Amino acid sequence: MDINIGDLIVYKNNQLLAFNKPPELAIQQRKKDEKALENLAEIYLKSKVFIIHRLDQPASGIVLMAKNAKAQAALSQQFQDRTIEKTYLAVVKDPPPQEEGELVHYLSRNPKLNKSFAVEEKKPGAKKAVLHYRLLGKSDTYHLLLIKLITGRHHQIRAQLAAIGCPIKGDVKYGFKRKNKDRSIHLHALSLAFQHPVSHEKVLLSVPPPSGDPVWDAFKTVIEEVN
Repeated sequence: MDINIGDLIVYKNNQLLAFNKPPELAIQQRKKDEKALENLAEIYLKSKVFIIHRLDQPASGIVLMAKNAKAQAALSQQFQDRTIEKTYLAVVKDPPPQEEGELVHYLSRNPKLNKSFAVEEKKPGAKKAVLHYRLLGKSDTYHLLLIKLITGRHHQIRAQLAAIGCPIKGDVKYGFKRKNKDRSIHLHALSLAFQHPVSHEKVLLSVPPPSGDPVWDAFKTVIEEVN
């Protein structure tokens, strides 16, 4: 994967740095020679960065990092308090049961499979997961959903959409029939709204889905209207 990290930066100041992560780029390095957003950012800055939140490797979109531990702690607290507004786009084959609604499940994580399982009734060890969705548009083949994430659980959007019969395009782990050629999935972190840790002003960051992808491009006009 040929990446110019400078091209991915969408926001920066003394405390924070935000990227439009391409699909299949990991947040953290798992193998010695693997490129990951964290180590590419540190090479770019020539200093350490601090991870605030995660985004699944096959997904794309906004990722926020801190330049110091104090900023990291402040933003991590906002995530914990659920004051950060997180919006995603997901492309699915089949439409949801209703054009708009709230999904409430309980997620059980299986670390060995790196997968979460969604059920409707609480059981020991399962964590409550809540999201709102709205059908934004449809093409001849696919449907585009706008997702407002209320909780932030492991693989939450992927597991919850799969639980209602709407696995994300390319997401064979959660029931879609075929992989995308580049092993991506059509899940995109569209926007993030938070309070700046120093100025306390509200910051809204929004990034477009990967360009040149025919599926995302089919919904380009609809997505631009959201932004």
